[in-house]
Amino acid sequence: MFATFMEVLDTTVVNVSLPHIAGNLSASVDEATWVLTSYLVANAIILPITGWLANYFGRKNLLMLSVGGFTIASLMCGLSVNLPMLIVFRLLQGACGGSMQPLSQAVLLEAFPPEDRGKAMGFWGLGIVAAPVLGPVLGGWLTDSYSWRWVFYINLPVGIGAIIMTKLFIFDPPYIKRGAGKVDYWGIGLLALWVGALQILLDKGQEEDWFGSNLIRTLFVLFTIALIGFLVRELTARAPVVDLHVFRLRTYSTGVFLMTLLGFGLYGSLVVLPIWLQTLLGYPATQAGLTLAPRGMGSMVGMPIVGMIAGRFDNRKLLACGLAVVGGTMFAFSTMNMNVGYWNLFWPQFIQGFGLGLVFVPLTTVTMGPVRREEMGNATSLFNLMRNVGGSIGIATATTLQARYLQKHTNYLVAHVTQSSQATRHVENMLNGFWSSGGSGPTQSQQQTLLSLWGMVQMQASMLSFIDIFRIFTGVFILMLPLLFLLKRPPRRGGPVAMH
Repeated sequence: MFATFMEVLDTTVVNVSLPHIAGNLSASVDEATWVLTSYLVANAIILPITGWLANYFGRKNLLMLSVGGFTIASLMCGLSVNLPMLIVFRLLQGACGGSMQPLSQAVLLEAFPPEDRGKAMGFWGLGIVAAPVLGPVLGGWLTDSYSWRWVFYINLPVGIGAIIMTKLFIFDPPYIKRGAGKVDYWGIGLLALWVGALQILLDKGQEEDWFGSNLIRTLFVLFTIALIGFLVRELTARAPVVDLHVFRLRTYSTGVFLMTLLGFGLYGSLVVLPIWLQTLLGYPATQAGLTLAPRGMGSMVGMPIVGMIAGRFDNRKLLACGLAVVGGTMFAFSTMNMNVGYWNLFWPQFIQGFGLGLVFVPLTTVTMGPVRREEMGNATSLFNLMRNVGGSIGIATATTLQARYLQKHTNYLVAHVTQSSQATRHVENMLNGFWSSGGSGPTQSQQQTLLSLWGMVQMQASMLSFIDIFRIFTGVFILMLPLLFLLKRPPRRGGPVAMH
């Protein structure tokens, strides 16, 4: 979990530092966003082939190489003197980090018997859920207090500690056959093409106005052709780089789909909340990060508790409770307004963090229940890939809907701000009096009044757009509940691992 926490932290810790990176390296903020995109693309490409890489190089060797490469790449990112150099080392960082999550998850799932896997996933899940929340807080503090370079330097002691612990305590299981099989170059190439095209498409879609852009249309065609070719290749190859036959297990397939939807809602809401806090409520970046911390606090309390009780209850029931809790907190966000205070934000987030423990731990345990140990590396790779794909789709959807709904509600509100409206005339007279009392002349006072009215319309339209988005996320979590009936009951203590 130590290495995984570091890797997941780096997906969000750089976000708040982008303006500083752009200014320091003489680049625009749009150009600097490739620092994020390059990492996500490389990370997503490596994720699904982690199981094959572990068989080829050995799991312990791959984990040490990944952590070591990630640590060295972090050092070089901090030492970068221009943007291209930083992007190259972020690519290396993302490639090395991509294997950490599925490797560490596979190690834990294999090391513990089925009845104790919930406990293992409870503590491991702390890093997965808490890191994206703590990332903006830590990134903002390091950037404001020291320099953006320390966002990368902070990985050095964590990486060194993780390498030492891996060397001492991680060992390859006997069924890992190093160097076995041929290299599926076609599979790797098609995988890199469709994952890379999809990630860039989702990351740049709203910025490029989606299918109004030649770049987005080209990426979509590449993604579609490469994905179809990849599926055909991997289902027919004798030694595929990604074994898709694991999806024949109904419980596993359902669990992966649920994790995709969970990533959609979780990462999408994580993007929306900081934008809401900073653009509407005027929170500085660091304060916005601190305001989001209760979600991580709730997870830190909930995950170990859920992990300890997971072996005593039907995990599907715990999962249903968790989805209901998270969906309820999303609905709570959709009822807020411009007068919201800190504690109005604290409790829904804290409860949501606890609810995520009720979702993440049982979902992982149930999904991996029917998977054989020798297939665990491949299964966890696909499981984590789809969470990240769902997260990318959620982020792209949230940012696009926010812009579209803002336009929709602005048009609706403007249509009601007319001279025939008594409420409009009342507010206009109040604003005119305010600006006139400040020394503005009649013409200037009228202009300032109109600007103030426009600002009020924009703020209310933006608030309404956020409300709509949280209602959509509420619906996503509610729609996940019926899918739980497709999950088979996990094996009881001491029972065989059934193939469902």
